[in-house]
Amino acid sequence: MNLPNTITLFRLVLTAVFCGAASAEGVVGYAIALSAFILGAISDWLDGYLARKLNLVTSLGKLLDPLADKILVCSGFVYLSAKGLCPVWVTALILCREFLVTGIRQIAVEKGTVIAADGLGKWKTTFQLIFIITALVYLTFESVESTHFIVTTLQYLSNKDHLLFPLSLWPAVALTVISGWSYFWSSKSIILDQD
Repeated sequence: MNLPNTITLFRLVLTAVFCGAASAEGVVGYAIALSAFILGAISDWLDGYLARKLNLVTSLGKLLDPLADKILVCSGFVYLSAKGLCPVWVTALILCREFLVTGIRQIAVEKGTVIAADGLGKWKTTFQLIFIITALVYLTFESVESTHFIVTTLQYLSNKDHLLFPLSLWPAVALTVISGWSYFWSSKSIILDQD
């Protein structure tokens, strides 16, 4: 197990920490959940960077990295829908897209092909992470009473009525649909191949 793959596995641990802390709620629970999620998002970038930089790209990493991303992101969206911060249909759409892509990847693996994440998928993930982090900042700071500049700025920027919510959510939704279709279309020969 090389370093990038170890970081990817650590993202799964961070996802478990996120889920446990978020369900505890309260400022401390949300702060821990936010921290775990941010570390998970950073690890998403770091494992890929190290794999390319150290020439440690593996077939396992190509499969494990997107799977760990999906688990982290889907956990975030399910939680935010349960809290009323994300429309349920958006979460359902994202989950369906992720299951579709995972299914296509599984078919490809069974046929001896590994499909790595593409540029559209990476942009989709970026907007999804921005939205989830924004919502988690909102949950963390909504009940904090402080006049400190940093706290009030975070409260303002992460407020669900502020532009940052729709400016991160709707591009994430659009890219979810577009990248899902692109993924299906570019893999149709693998899916439809009867061999």
